[in-house]
Amino acid sequence: MDTRIQFRVDEETKRLAQLMAESQGRTLSDACRELTENLAEEQRKTMMHDAWLTEQINAAFDKFDNGKANFIVHDDAKALMEARKQKIRNRDKS
Repeated sequence: MDTRIQFRVDEETKRLAQLMAESQGRTLSDACRELTENLAEEQRKTMMHDAWLTEQINAAFDKFDNGKANFIVHDDAKALMEARKQKIRNRDKS
């Protein structure tokens, strides 16, 4: 079911927005609808990412709680990451 959104802007803002929308072959309502749909899609992506991140964090804590976590000391982690980055850099040179 569709819903209605209503808001107020000054006359000059409305006039300029209508001119811009018309120059693009659409109405101001079309432009506002598109903006609203884009905002909603960005929010969907944010919510999906947040849900994924929560799953990853919970899985990591479960792994820790079950004694299956693998800890790497800082210097070793830095060396592994540098080797990984170097491999990627070398791949791009090929």
